[in-house]
Amino acid sequence: MDKVMEEYISNLDLGPVTEYDDMTVIPIFSPITGPNYMTLREAMEKDLLLIIEVDEEGSVGELLVKNLADIPVLLLDGEEIIGAKQNRVLNTTILVGPGEEIPIPVSCTEQGRWAYKSRRFRDSDDVAAHRVRRSKSASVKDSLRREGQFRSDQREVWNEIHCLSVDAEVHSSTQAMKDVYTSRETDLSKYMEAFTHVEDQKGVLVLINSEIAGLEVLSSEKAYKLLHDKLIRSYALDALLSPEKEKDGKDAVQEAKEFMDKTKKTEESRHKSVGHGCDHRYTGDKLVGSSLTVKDKVIHSVFFNLA
Repeated sequence: MDKVMEEYISNLDLGPVTEYDDMTVIPIFSPITGPNYMTLREAMEKDLLLIIEVDEEGSVGELLVKNLADIPVLLLDGEEIIGAKQNRVLNTTILVGPGEEIPIPVSCTEQGRWAYKSRRFRDSDDVAAHRVRRSKSASVKDSLRREGQFRSDQREVWNEIHCLSVDAEVHSSTQAMKDVYTSRETDLSKYMEAFTHVEDQKGVLVLINSEIAGLEVLSSEKAYKLLHDKLIRSYALDALLSPEKEKDGKDAVQEAKEFMDKTKKTEESRHKSVGHGCDHRYTGDKLVGSSLTVKDKVIHSVFFNLA
C-alpha cells in the first residue's frame, strides 16, 4: 500500500460501537476531504444522470452512462440499478465528470430476464449484499491482473445470489437479488433503526457474528449520509441469513484496529479508472480491497474480510 493510503487509514477514527442481533457497527470518521460530487441517487432524482443499455441489443457486462450535471457524479462499487433488460450492479467505483458519456462495467443481478422493462435504469435503493460484493471484488481484481479489464466472474455473482435466495427461502421468477431484499424488508427495517447515521460520519466498519465483514469510507460526509442506509442493508441482509453463533467475547474495537492495521500491509496494484482518477486494488492476509483516488485524494475505499 502506498503512503497516501497508509496515511489515510492511519487518520481514520472509530466512533461508538452499536450492536443489534449478530451485527456490530462502528462509525468511521476522517479529517480528509475530496472534490465536490453528487451520488447516483441525487443525480437520478434530479434527472441529471442517464444510464441505459449500450445499444438496442444490450451487453450483460456493460452499460452507458451520461452525466448531465455540472459537477461529477459518484457511482459506488456494488450499487444496484434496476430496469432496462435486466438489473445490474457496478463492478467498481467510478467518478463520472460533468457532461461525460462513458461505458461502465457492471454485473447482472437478475439472471432470468433479458427483455426491456424500461428504457432507462433507476436506483434500486440497494447495494449488492455483502457476500456478493466481496466475491465480486475478488474476481474484478483477478480480471484486472489478467487482462486489465473491470470484469467480474458473472457465474460466481449469480451463484452468490442463488445462495442468498435459498438462505432467505425466496423464489424469484427472474432470480433477482432485489426480490431477496424485498422479502426481508420488515427484518431489515429493525437493523436500520438500530444502526442510524451519526453526525460527521464518513464510513462504517461492520462485524457479523463477531468477525470483521468490511470497512468502507468516503471522502464526503454528505455522500456517506445518502449512502448509509444502502450500505447498512447490504451487511444486514448477510447478518440476517448467517447461521447464529455463540458470542466469543472478542472486543470489537480491538478487532477493528487490527483489521485496519492489516489493510496497511496489503500489496497494491494501480489501474486507470473507468472515469476520473486511479483505481487501486489491494490484496493481503485474507482480505481484498479497492479505492478510487483523484489527484491523490481518496474518494472511496472499501476492504472486505475473506476469512
